[in-house]
Amino acid sequence: MSLEEKLRDSGSELLLDILQKTVKHPLCVKHPPSVKYARCFLSELIRKHEAVHEEPLDELYEALAETLTAKEPPQCHRSYLLLDYSLPVSIQPSGDSVTLSESTAIVSHGTTGLVTWNAALYLAEWAIENPEAFTHRTVLELGSGAGLTGLAICKVCRPRAYVFSDCHSHVLEQLRGNVLLNGLLLEPDVTAPAQHPGHNTHNSESPRVTVAQLDWDIVTAPQLAAFQPDVVVAADVLYCPETIHSLVRVLQRLSACQKDQRAPDAYVAFTIRNPETCQLFTTELGKAGISWETAPRHNQKLFPYEEHSETAILKLIL
Repeated sequence: MSLEEKLRDSGSELLLDILQKTVKHPLCVKHPPSVKYARCFLSELIRKHEAVHEEPLDELYEALAETLTAKEPPQCHRSYLLLDYSLPVSIQPSGDSVTLSESTAIVSHGTTGLVTWNAALYLAEWAIENPEAFTHRTVLELGSGAGLTGLAICKVCRPRAYVFSDCHSHVLEQLRGNVLLNGLLLEPDVTAPAQHPGHNTHNSESPRVTVAQLDWDIVTAPQLAAFQPDVVVAADVLYCPETIHSLVRVLQRLSACQKDQRAPDAYVAFTIRNPETCQLFTTELGKAGISWETAPRHNQKLFPYEEHSETAILKLIL
């Protein structure tokens, strides 16, 4: 049943309910989304309401008026509910959410790492459906960006420790802020979390969290080994040949990071924008002696991203 049909049957009660669960939701009030997004959302809601009802709804127009007078700040918030929509609310595995402070510009400070991209959402969904890949394990994320994937894993999958990493100073600053914004405590420095046993005494269920500056072109195998990763993840990092070559070199170094006589598992999620770029990645993996397989697609779509974009996850055998 379409929204218009539901509005025709339910009237203003449904609209008020939608309003309270979106722009008037406590999360959105505390951490406002982009003004442009709220304005477009409310305009579309009003359009659908006017298509089936003659009487205007004051609350809708008042909410829209607020967005028309508001200025767009350089940073906005995006909040994601970590829900499994196949289950009733009473038995949800997590009633939690992830809120991110992000740049309102796709490119800011010379980087695209200040916003969340589709593959990060896709990998977070896959992780929520496959928590056993991360539970009680140390996870190293390469190119964490805004932090959505890692925060979802930290809140739902119960890793022992999680290392967010990036090379850009503005991305790292925003990452630290987003970790704290979501109620997680940061390790005091960027050394490996495993070197601080018992440090995180605030909550035994929470992972030890580190934000590390990691330049793929200069990081050494011993520096990577110091993190003692059981799992390595990366999302939306295959965007140019230079980056792919740097990533594969890092993965080669990580293959030497033996822990309990085995190399870490690795998962790389990407949106197929240019098939030649993806082909280059798999070709370079082959040259490096790294085999791979496509991870099975997950069932639940929890987050909003482009339906028509083709996204995949490769499981690498380092």
